[in-house]
Amino acid sequence: MAHKEAVDVVLVGAGIMSATLAVLLKELDPAIKLEVVELMDSGAAESSNPWNNAGTGHAGLCELNYTPQAADGTVDIKKAVHINTQFEVSKQFWSYLTRKGTFGSCKSFISPVPHLSFVQGDSGVSFLKERFSVLSKHHAFSDMEYTEDKATMAEWMPLMMPGRPAGEVLAATRVMNGTDVNFGALTNQLLKHLTSAPDAQVKYCKRVTGLKRNNSGWTVSIKDVNSGSTREVDAKFVFLGAGGAALPLLQASGIEESKGFGGFPISGQWLRCDNPEVVKHHQAKVYSQAAVGSPPMSVPHLDTRVVDGKKSLLFGPYAGFTTKFLKHGSFMDLPLSVRAGNIGPMLAVAKNNMDLTKYLVSEVMQSMEQRLESLRRFYPEAKAEDWRLEVAGQRVQIIKKDPKKGGVLQFGTELVAAKDGSLAALLGASPGASVTVSIMLELIEKCFPNKASGEWAAKLAEIFPAREKVLETDAALYRKINAHNNVALELVEASSETESYA
Repeated sequence: MAHKEAVDVVLVGAGIMSATLAVLLKELDPAIKLEVVELMDSGAAESSNPWNNAGTGHAGLCELNYTPQAADGTVDIKKAVHINTQFEVSKQFWSYLTRKGTFGSCKSFISPVPHLSFVQGDSGVSFLKERFSVLSKHHAFSDMEYTEDKATMAEWMPLMMPGRPAGEVLAATRVMNGTDVNFGALTNQLLKHLTSAPDAQVKYCKRVTGLKRNNSGWTVSIKDVNSGSTREVDAKFVFLGAGGAALPLLQASGIEESKGFGGFPISGQWLRCDNPEVVKHHQAKVYSQAAVGSPPMSVPHLDTRVVDGKKSLLFGPYAGFTTKFLKHGSFMDLPLSVRAGNIGPMLAVAKNNMDLTKYLVSEVMQSMEQRLESLRRFYPEAKAEDWRLEVAGQRVQIIKKDPKKGGVLQFGTELVAAKDGSLAALLGASPGASVTVSIMLELIEKCFPNKASGEWAAKLAEIFPAREKVLETDAALYRKINAHNNVALELVEASSETESYA
């Protein structure tokens, strides 16, 4: 065992979460000493990798599961508005970094791609019409267009309209200012920016094997996966941002707040098309409605992806099941996560979610021809030879204790922090990457409350002129900041009317 080192912060996992938090902390306190520890040999190797996620800059523009419809037909837009403003907060951070001039090009990770919602059948049309009616009244969605006209739809999504039955009932909405985000490129750009500063290191091929409390924080045991050598690092604060691996690490910490959490791994697959003759006819992300009984993460969508300057199409996702918590994980991840404190909630979720289990089994058993049939509901003239199957990243959905049901399966993200603020973990999945900045700001306020409201307050106000709550209600400020971000990130060209808030 080598001598013990000491840092202010250890971040486990070199994905979008840790990269964002590390850069943010370094902006707030340039003297802070931190280390990022990553199991793989590069950053963004799991869920942040561009082929492991849809790359949608989630802003509530097209995702129909963010606007649930009640039994009386009313549509609730609160979640869509909140996610939209959270994404605007992410864009403020990226704009700030781009303005610094040392961060690199924003074109490497964010591209303008229209966001569309597409529905079939009378009930789908009725829902989309109501959704449009309510959403378009809000300033964040005032640019949304709605149509039931097939000629208009053929202009919006030319790949998807030929070959449809003449009498098919369809509707669509479109927002032109949607985005595609390569979270892998963004993560690695953040990590490169981070390591250009003093006292900031990213160490690859390192596994965290232990977390032990000490007088001033935590002793983190780290093993080199190549040489087998081990070392210990003392840290005042530890962040577990290791995707699916965050749950076992959180359990290893033994903090009271970790009790009762379990994880339910869901894998995903996509159909991918790189044929430029097909790709050029679909320049959009088109989301539809999930099948009855299927989880929100299974909402079907046909997406333009821009990765390393090249455009491809993704369709899916097709859900699957494995007991691994990471794509490169172990089949023992799920069984080893069972504890006395979470076995009750996990069994309750298993009992109460038989529909989901059946759905996952049916998805796993699908043939390529069955997958193509799903695609042809979107793109009737799809040819098998243009598409291949890609395995996406693992998502570990959260299982939580519930006083009424015993346990509930939660789709989304959850920040779990120790009472003393010395350790925090991020659990869950979508819309995670898009709203990373908001989640990390919440972490800073929770774990560093005195600094956030004291010595870091002025810098936070400089980076983030307006946070979610204000953006949700102040239309003029929203439009000003949105316009500024879009110019700074080169999503639109600058005009003489674009005001600066810097």
